[in-house]
Amino acid sequence: MPRSVNSVASRARRKKMMKLAKGYFGRRKNVWTVAKNAVERGWQFAYRDRKQKKRNFRALWIQRINAGVREHGLSYSQFMGLLKGAGITLNRKVLADLAMNHPGAFKAIVDKVK
Repeated sequence: MPRSVNSVASRARRKKMMKLAKGYFGRRKNVWTVAKNAVERGWQFAYRDRKQKKRNFRALWIQRINAGVREHGLSYSQFMGLLKGAGITLNRKVLADLAMNHPGAFKAIVDKVK
């Protein structure tokens, strides 16, 4: 009995991967093994960077809060300590947005915790 291979499914799997490699440069877009490796490597970066994105944004928020607070004569760590002591539970994302886009509201918070 001859060997049976499901070439329809194999072709579909390869087509799916090649479609994901569309837009890559050189052999990465049209040679199967190179394209497969490039796509899988891209998936690794995407997985890793979904985690890093959260770290990067937190760092950005901290920098923005620090810059906003320095104008009022405090450091970031002092401000966060005073904020916790005053019982204000605003997260860093909101504080950074206030510091950048609504300096008046941010000043009111700083004055309240001082």
